[in-house]
Amino acid sequence: VQLQAYGGGLVQAGGSLRLSCSASGHIYTYNMGWFRQYPGKDREFVSSIDWSGTSTYYRDSVKGRFTISRDNTEKTVYLQMRGLKPEDTAVYYCAASRAGRGLTTIEQYDYWGRGTLVTVSS
Repeated sequence: VQLQAYGGGLVQAGGSLRLSCSASGHIYTYNMGWFRQYPGKDREFVSSIDWSGTSTYYRDSVKGRFTISRDNTEKTVYLQMRGLKPEDTAVYYCAASRAGRGLTTIEQYDYWGRGTLVTVSS
């Protein structure tokens, strides 16, 4: 499956953005995740959602601010980001995994999309 993340942009601190991840094929059997990467740093887990959409997971720093969701019919996964902070500035990637739910490491994901840049100004 091919993935494409989009929806990034420039936003002021406290603002909101919604990222979308569109898939070329069905995703209803995949657990989906969002990661982000700072310049010169390793990619880090942000959030994931199981295939059914009933189980979601977040890194501590985004809990209460970010919401992951999915629409399997539309083959799309979303990351609604609110209360954005300058430290959320990064390139965001979506990924798909055929393994179990709650996956937080890069190695556990099988497919990756090209990232989308989110910049939060202070």
